[in-house]
Amino acid sequence: MATDGRSPRSASAPAPAAALEGTGFVHVVARADGDALAASGLLARALAARGTAYQVSVARTVADRTARIADRELAADDATVAIGAVDAPDIESYTRLDADDRPATLAALETVRELDATPDHGLALAGLVAAGVEPGAGESEWVLEAAAERGLVERRPGVAIPTDGPVDGLAHTTRLRAPWSGDVDATRDALTTLDVALEDDLETFTSDDHRAIGSLVALDAVGDDAAEPIAAETIQRALRPYATPEGPFATIGGYADVLEATAREEPGTGAALAMGHDARDPALDAWREHGRRAHGALSSASTSRYDGLFAIGIDDGPVEAVARLAAATRSPEPTVLVTADGEAAIATRGEGALGATVEAVARELAEVGIDGVAYDGGRRRGYLRYDASVDRATIVQIVRDRR
Repeated sequence: MATDGRSPRSASAPAPAAALEGTGFVHVVARADGDALAASGLLARALAARGTAYQVSVARTVADRTARIADRELAADDATVAIGAVDAPDIESYTRLDADDRPATLAALETVRELDATPDHGLALAGLVAAGVEPGAGESEWVLEAAAERGLVERRPGVAIPTDGPVDGLAHTTRLRAPWSGDVDATRDALTTLDVALEDDLETFTSDDHRAIGSLVALDAVGDDAAEPIAAETIQRALRPYATPEGPFATIGGYADVLEATAREEPGTGAALAMGHDARDPALDAWREHGRRAHGALSSASTSRYDGLFAIGIDDGPVEAVARLAAATRSPEPTVLVTADGEAAIATRGEGALGATVEAVARELAEVGIDGVAYDGGRRRGYLRYDASVDRATIVQIVRDRR
């Protein structure tokens, strides 16, 4: 496993937009998360508008992306764009779109504008939310303003979910955690206490209907015996969503949730969705399965607490989603480590990128002779893959030592 000499992009590579000028074919290799998926979709749509052929592939680890770039033989007018870190200091045939400490979606928006293309503002906002950026915050202010001016988003009461049905949306979302999360029947039972027609579509609901649902969800999420104080902040980010009247999903936050889910469960479907293809139904199927598995794994997890670190052990489930959910709702510590057989994930509520930490853990595992070590890291998240024979206590100890 190569870990040294990693750089944001190859030393002689031009800026992304310049690297794409005059190209006949572009291969985009993206990190497996919602932010990178959105960035790849924004870039792909800009290339399509220019008549440039392209291919988007999603790779789970730094090693996976490196192999895809290194193994590809490029024609004279081909270009490769990486979204996410690559261990390729000696490969000069690619350009890194993003940086470790900034959402890939923002970098993609800059490149798209430099290519004189108009970005899909709904996709961009969803990518930013997936990256942990509130719509309109910081550099994203112009994106929200442009979307609002075009009538693409409108803020309303309620909860950020992707589906038109509230029971389905709330049962499977990973943007919040309540006692009924992951269970459709339990979610329906909780909502039947309200005077709301649950089988109707959200678009037919009144503002009072949305407010009633939002209030119940907030009370259940914060009032859950297992909830930590951070859950109150998390639920606030899921309330008063930006609805998308013409978008593929009901809200921007729900769109982001689907991007995150498909990036891990069915990356090909996620890439197709981000590129603008008709992939809504399979994407929602993947999202439902992702949410069900994540909530189920967290419900049956074992936990241990250390200074600054909350360790969670699960038998099966999407480790990254479980780590993100726990950090946002269940962890008394700012950093969460989730371990399963042969893989682990780290999530943090802090602002720093976790790439260096995960890389150091991966290096230490490789140095002691562990097979199959691979990793990936980004803003507030990290992923590890290793031989399933490694004891979970070993992973916990290494992460504790490296924090």
